[in-house]
Amino acid sequence: MIKTANIVNKRAKFDYEIIETYSAGIVLTGTEIKSIRLGKAQIAESFCEFNNGELFAINTYIEEYAFGNQFNHKSRSERKLLLNKRELKSLARSVETKGLTIVPLRLFTNEKGLAKLEIGLCRGKKTYDKRESLKEQDTKRDLDRIKKSF
Repeated sequence: MIKTANIVNKRAKFDYEIIETYSAGIVLTGTEIKSIRLGKAQIAESFCEFNNGELFAINTYIEEYAFGNQFNHKSRSERKLLLNKRELKSLARSVETKGLTIVPLRLFTNEKGLAKLEIGLCRGKKTYDKRESLKEQDTKRDLDRIKKSF
């Protein structure tokens, strides 16, 4: 029985306006998949960067596996992301020309048990945009409370 993981970057939706999303495979070594299945990972402070035409997730934290031995993995390291060439080229063009950034949104395991990273092509929000999104959240919460009472 495979335990599914779903680790979400809640900060990304607050700080960035998400334009496009992609689902990318992630290259893991050693005991990293076991830690992910236990939910011992964080992607809140991570970002993605191109290096020699390949996309890497930087600053993702996957805790060392508790039952690992000397072959245990490093908790913070660069992890390669797997996308099609067409998707990589379009992302690289967008990041270079339009001033956009690539941010991990969600780390999850699919039905086959493989780890995937959902990344988003994002533009940073200004402070007034953040205030607007907070206002929208408050009104949505109030409407839900009113609907629930009826």
